[in-house]
Amino acid sequence: MLRFLVVILLAGGVIAAGVWYQSRPVPVAVKLRAVDTGQVDSTVANTRVGTVKACRRAHLAPATGGQVSRLNVTEGSRVTGGAVLMEVWNADLRAQVDFEEAEVAAARLRVRETCLRAEGAEREARRLTRLRENNLVAAETADAATTEAESGRAACRAVEAVVRVSEARVEVARNTLDRTVVRAPFDGIVAEVNAELGEYVTPSPPGIATLPAVDLIDTSCIFVSAPIDEVDAPAIHVGQPACVSLDAFRDVKRCSGTVRRIAPYVLEREKQARTVEVEVEIKDPAEMEGLLPGYSADIEITLESRDGVPRVPTEAVLEGGGRVYVYRPVDGLLEERKFETGLSNWDYTEVKAGLRAGELVVVSIGKEGVKAGALATPES
Repeated sequence: MLRFLVVILLAGGVIAAGVWYQSRPVPVAVKLRAVDTGQVDSTVANTRVGTVKACRRAHLAPATGGQVSRLNVTEGSRVTGGAVLMEVWNADLRAQVDFEEAEVAAARLRVRETCLRAEGAEREARRLTRLRENNLVAAETADAATTEAESGRAACRAVEAVVRVSEARVEVARNTLDRTVVRAPFDGIVAEVNAELGEYVTPSPPGIATLPAVDLIDTSCIFVSAPIDEVDAPAIHVGQPACVSLDAFRDVKRCSGTVRRIAPYVLEREKQARTVEVEVEIKDPAEMEGLLPGYSADIEITLESRDGVPRVPTEAVLEGGGRVYVYRPVDGLLEERKFETGLSNWDYTEVKAGLRAGELVVVSIGKEGVKAGALATPES
């Protein structure tokens, strides 16, 4: 009988142990970070994707239509300011310039001839005037010489005016010729060429955008233009530091940027989405390497910065702010803790009160089973 009771007790213990084992709480593996001290910045970021742009970009085309007779660049060519990029056929205009310059040369010779005669007439008039004063020549002779001198002076001025008219015609001819030539307005890189040798090109009609014959970009200065929510815009000022990140370089953050322009108006492109366009210029030449105008980019502008303050990762802060899950190593339980926040950005949130340095907070707050009172174990 005693043996039977012992067997029953043992069986009951095994069953109870099995029931406990099956119903025991399973620890949830969580990712932990310790409360530390460091720098925390207050930042604002763009609401929609921004764009990398060059500080100078020119869509170039000849001012007059014609057949392309010279094309000196290809896509990717580096050019200096003033370099001839392309020309349309202009042999007739060059001949016109030569003709007008020859007219100027001939007019200048006529000036010399006419003015020399005028100078001779003036000398003769002065000689006869002196003789008339001594009654050695008739008054009519002296008067005729004076009239001849005045006529010569007028003729000299007339041919000088003809020279000026001819020089103006040369300038007009040269300007007309220049309208067939496309020159680089600044040093840069040719991004696009939309013309071929022998092809006929025409300038864009007023108000109608067409592809440029040559698209020239100055990559010595790069900036990002991005929309900032109207609520955040008043705190932004020219000169504030900023970081730039790009989808094309996810692991690289460029933080030599400064705010260079804030648009003086609000954009209303979508209902309930009013934004202000903000431009951030990248200052460090090393950070501009590999950046191409047209890349999508985001900006993060620093409004205020504090160093050496307690902080927690922002990803550990629960929705609504000011609360985190603290891991208690003594019993392995998670405790929801309120704390007073200070500055905050995407990376860190300042702790003003409620948490101590070294306490462990959960950063994997979205994981299933993570809640106050849950049994947890640190992820390895």
